[in-house]
Amino acid sequence: MEETLIVRRWRRFGADRLYVTAESGKRVGVVDLQSGEVSVDMPVLEEGVRRAAQAYLRSDVAELVLPFGSPIDLALMAALDDEVASAADVRSGERGGSVRSRLERLTDEGWNVVHAVPLGRQGTVVEHLLIGSGGIFSITSYSHPGAVIHIHNRTIDVDGTPVQYLRDARLEAARVQGVLRSAVGSELAVRAVLVLQGIIEMRADAPPEDALVVARHDIPGVFRRFPPRLEPARADAIATIARQRTTWAR
Repeated sequence: MEETLIVRRWRRFGADRLYVTAESGKRVGVVDLQSGEVSVDMPVLEEGVRRAAQAYLRSDVAELVLPFGSPIDLALMAALDDEVASAADVRSGERGGSVRSRLERLTDEGWNVVHAVPLGRQGTVVEHLLIGSGGIFSITSYSHPGAVIHIHNRTIDVDGTPVQYLRDARLEAARVQGVLRSAVGSELAVRAVLVLQGIIEMRADAPPEDALVVARHDIPGVFRRFPPRLEPARADAIATIARQRTTWAR
């Protein structure tokens, strides 16, 4: 690693980007603050570049110099060591795509995905239901390109403005769980999932207690890491019921 990393902001011709470079001038990565997209020469460095961008946006300086041994530098080193997950993403082309298309990749691995589920008669629509051996998940996504999203165990704010995403996701998952329990006729659990696009800051010592909050680029990999909870036949049976519109007209 170089002795320092340097983060600079570039705004011109309607673009707004952060450039992360090594002391030698070699580019490490670029963050587009309008779209939230991260471009890196080595995909395993993406998380470290995101952290460098977060540090810059918190610092309120024109140029941020991160010395060797800083938490950001160590994060970059850790990213280099994360060979399995990152290399697998690169080989399978899983660095891009919408939440829908990313979830669809799991269908080849035995998962079931149901999109745009009408929940009740009030016009509520569940964006995605994911059902498989790892469990049942009610998934909602929000996009805030370039915004800093702070996450605590019970609160989320976007650029300092509180939002009710966690509360709404929990309520939605509880409603989905109630409907599916009634339709299936047995106990089951549905977990709320929030998929966020933006610059995410989550306190490691206080993650959300009962909801899963992930960045878009963490899908579909995060679900592959869940231990088996449902037998494949049971998961398929629940998915069949979930696909029936009459299930949700209650």
